[in-house]
Amino acid sequence: MFKIIMSIEKEKKAHSTLRLRAFTRSIMRDDGSLPEEYLRYVAEPTKEHLKILQDAFPDEWKSADHEAVQGELKINDDGLVEEADQRLQAYYAENGQTGFVLIGGPPCQAYSLVGRARRTKHKEELEKDEKQTLYKCYLRFIEKLKPTAFVMENVKGLLSARHYGEGVFGHIRHDMLDAGYTLHSLKTTKPGSPHDFLICANDYGIPQARHRVILLGTRNDVQRAIPEVLRPKSPVSVRQAIGKLPKLRSGFSLRVHEPLDWSVYVREAAQKILNDAHGELLREELKAVRKGNLPARQSAGYVNAEPDNPLVCWYRAHLDNRLLTEHESRNHMASDLDRYLFCAAFAKHNMRTATLYDFPEYLLPNHKNAEAVARGRDVIFADRFRVQMPDGPSTTITSHISKDGHYYIHYDPVQCRSLTVREAARLQTFPDDYFFEGNRTDQYRQVGNAVPPLLANQIAGVVSRWMGIPAVDWFDDQNDRSLSMS
Repeated sequence: MFKIIMSIEKEKKAHSTLRLRAFTRSIMRDDGSLPEEYLRYVAEPTKEHLKILQDAFPDEWKSADHEAVQGELKINDDGLVEEADQRLQAYYAENGQTGFVLIGGPPCQAYSLVGRARRTKHKEELEKDEKQTLYKCYLRFIEKLKPTAFVMENVKGLLSARHYGEGVFGHIRHDMLDAGYTLHSLKTTKPGSPHDFLICANDYGIPQARHRVILLGTRNDVQRAIPEVLRPKSPVSVRQAIGKLPKLRSGFSLRVHEPLDWSVYVREAAQKILNDAHGELLREELKAVRKGNLPARQSAGYVNAEPDNPLVCWYRAHLDNRLLTEHESRNHMASDLDRYLFCAAFAKHNMRTATLYDFPEYLLPNHKNAEAVARGRDVIFADRFRVQMPDGPSTTITSHISKDGHYYIHYDPVQCRSLTVREAARLQTFPDDYFFEGNRTDQYRQVGNAVPPLLANQIAGVVSRWMGIPAVDWFDDQNDRSLSMS
């Protein structure tokens, strides 16, 4: 229903990913399948395979390279705004139509609640932080290009951020009104407070408790009814989304100098937990670790059937084979394997994730929070090691997953690891054919910074229908297919 004219991304590897995705859309066949050259590249992303792919579809690659722009938005610099305007006018002239939708959001570091707490302890410094006005780069596109509608996304800290004593959300709302737009909530047609613009992704079929402010703005001179709202969907759990992906073991980080046998180490770690007073209750949960078959590999390139996954058709729609990419576990410090194993077993037994207060003393990390816990004092981040519980949505997948896996521990004690890029991508609802360029750190960062595509699909349906273009979101389409088959 929409065609992308231009995307803008600052980071080099994220830009490469957007360019590849633009290219992928253009070479997708009418039945939704993808050419063999693409599948070969994502299965083994070498320079040679990329060259073969580019040579097979040179025009499509050139077009994708034009669509995806690597650049940085800057206040008082209209270069990218003017480039977007030129592309729009050329498109209008060629296609005889006008009207477009702007999507995106300003840099969000200034609005992050955790980021603000860590960056400064002084309120007056925070309120003078110029990053809090970077939404004006986005506003400039609106003022200059006058989109029919726009969708703007940001972290929920936007609702409480302040600038020179005034709420940033209020600033944004007044600026949008001055530009000739009305803001709409996607969860109620009559928003009464800023929190009515806060969207909880897990309410809409996303296996992740991701809370983000999403604003839908419509131009005041476009005379249409108030846009509809998102329709709640059945919940999807972590287990349903990733539970049937191949089991993997973790590895040891390079800081381990002596060679270690992973299976031997993990079994010994399980026994050590059982020998501690805290561990006796976890005997049943650790039985499979001590006596069962442990995963033998760190990566897997194929996936089997997933009969209990309600999103399997979304994840696998463009892959008619078993290909699975970027499902490779990261390496961990040996001492962290002990903690991950304890946390996974504890969560399985207690139906909740462990905090530092639950840890055996020998497992407490060398960290000031752990020192405070050992002394019986309260700490803020007592849950810095968190298991993603299997029977509900995950916690928010953020870019911090690129730094360590402590907050994203797999729920299965046998695997004793953090989530892979593909597992994190699934919790964000990226299709399995979506390939992330760069090293693993780059990939994690891209996944964490994204808006869940399946949520974006539903928002696109709302915007499209408001513009008078018939559209069915993926969930409704699945229901229609089921009804027609029955």
